[in-house]
Amino acid sequence: MSRLLVVDDEVRIVSFVSRALSAEGFTVDGAYDGKRGLELARSGIYDLVVLDLLLPGMDGVSVLKSIIETLPDQRVLVLSALSDVATKVDCLELGALDYLPKPFALAELVARVRARLRQPASRLDGRFLVAGGLRLDLVRRVAELHGKSVPLAQREFLLLQHLMRKRGEICSREQLLSDLWGYSFDPRSNVVDVCVGRLRSKLAPHVVETVRKVGYRIDGP
Repeated sequence: MSRLLVVDDEVRIVSFVSRALSAEGFTVDGAYDGKRGLELARSGIYDLVVLDLLLPGMDGVSVLKSIIETLPDQRVLVLSALSDVATKVDCLELGALDYLPKPFALAELVARVRARLRQPASRLDGRFLVAGGLRLDLVRRVAELHGKSVPLAQREFLLLQHLMRKRGEICSREQLLSDLWGYSFDPRSNVVDVCVGRLRSKLAPHVVETVRKVGYRIDGP
């Protein structure tokens, strides 16, 4: 049976949520602050984490971000009194599978937990583009080279994304200029070359290969 973690600073909520989920046959552990919740979640033994946002020690959004960075496939259901759209969107974009505002009905929580557990851990297939030691997170819009985060400007990210989606293929300057900048080809324009140069300086010189007189590519797989 699935093992769950409930992280909430209210002992009462942890208690009755744990009892309700245990009655459904789940094994449930509890934590009452952000740091302890993150420590337990990082163990990787939980099929789903129920996470509050207003936590002492470390706020829930930071906990969520750290969990997903460590365990990208971890299922997280956010349970919070914060019901504004911006917070919901932030959590879902960070990688939460679901967001249930407080107050909530236990029956709905149990139903959502069951529904999310039916989703395979491979739900994040398609979220990442990978080529060698380079990984692109399309949800968080973050690039990593050998596990180290590399900040990119928007156009740099889009160019890298385009090349990685077509890895192994040669992308002509004309094609890149049209697809990413929306320009008709201008042989005098060097905006593509400049952007590639910035990518190389931030990542590594060999990441983007120049195919002389044709364009650029990133080698697969």
